[in-house]
Amino acid sequence: MRNLTLEVIYEDDFCICVTKPNDMVVHHAFHSRNVREETSLLQLLDIQFQEKFYPVHRLDRRTSGIILLSKETQHVAKFQKLFTENEIQKKYLGVVRGFSPDTRVIDSPVKGKDSKVYKEAETHLKTLQNITLNVPVKPYDTSRYSLVELTPKTGRLHQLRIHMNKISHPLIGDGKYGDKNHNAMFEDNFGWFNLFLHANELNFVHPFLNEELNLKAKLPENWLELFQKFNWNYL
Repeated sequence: MRNLTLEVIYEDDFCICVTKPNDMVVHHAFHSRNVREETSLLQLLDIQFQEKFYPVHRLDRRTSGIILLSKETQHVAKFQKLFTENEIQKKYLGVVRGFSPDTRVIDSPVKGKDSKVYKEAETHLKTLQNITLNVPVKPYDTSRYSLVELTPKTGRLHQLRIHMNKISHPLIGDGKYGDKNHNAMFEDNFGWFNLFLHANELNFVHPFLNEELNLKAKLPENWLELFQKFNWNYL
């Protein structure tokens, strides 16, 4: 099992918020073949705190960042209601190919996993920084990237990854929806293999304490390296 201590962003009698590392599942699927080979977030929490927690929402394996968990099963529904009724604001950071627009609302249906049914999906994009590197990526002599803030208004599976690909600014490190040439450039030149998508903030009114919470996750090590190399600033 991974020897790792999870960062606690917030904790009270009802819930806990921690930072999920990149390339970690929240929990194993039933009969998962990887149970013995890797440690899930829930297993790490159990080791670290010797108590059970119950995820309120999900993060993809390769997405890092803030995740909210309930301490009691009977409280999960009330926290989940914040998400289903759009009473919680989620903000993500992403690094994408090209110079993305300053702002844009992406309103495009997303198909569910193993489903032919498309559901409405909306993402708000804001570009924070950009850079041109003197590193060729076919068919160009240089390569351009942007740091974006993504605010999903719906919570469809892979929504942000699909939406960024939809507007021709795929996320770097995305093996399914991304650009393999730019992914390879990041790997070969910087040694960064991770998906550059980070769940950065959760903002909501606590359903039990009636307090406004503005919670923020620290950036992973590869992100800090990227900000330094690209001379990007983000507060």
